[in-house]
Amino acid sequence: MELCFYNEIKHGEMLANYTLTEEQLHFTTAPDVAMEMAKNDPYRYPIVAIDNGAIVNFLMLDGDQGRKLYSDNPNAILLRAVSTDFHHQGKGYAKRVMNMLPDFVEQNFTDKNEIVLVVNIYNTAAQGLYHKCGFIDEGVRTMGAKGEVIVMHYKIKQLVAI
Repeated sequence: MELCFYNEIKHGEMLANYTLTEEQLHFTTAPDVAMEMAKNDPYRYPIVAIDNGAIVNFLMLDGDQGRKLYSDNPNAILLRAVSTDFHHQGKGYAKRVMNMLPDFVEQNFTDKNEIVLVVNIYNTAAQGLYHKCGFIDEGVRTMGAKGEVIVMHYKIKQLVAI
């Protein structure tokens, strides 16, 4: 499996076949909606996880305005619109993506030292996954577009110049 920046030419047809259920859409933003928001925002980066020629996960990284809603750290990046294609749920892809994400961010966003995400208070499965993958709940709660959310943080280890 690999994480890569979304490319319309390479990934457009695969993303058109990406499926989310109504239940999934209760907690996340559909990729087509997220992509539309990214068109006019140069700080939103659509990311796909590809395995065996199929997009198994979609997510968006937001390095500007979205981040400011949940973190005062100017070197943080916001993780949003995280989902797993319905046909690939329960196969461990989400955990693999979350474990790969810190290295991806460190390699592609060298000025970032933290990943911030928000998860719906009722999405206990996602909360457990994020916690297992190193995200920390520092007790911050706020209202998001789909109800109350928990703000979680992942500190990226950065090498310090000597």
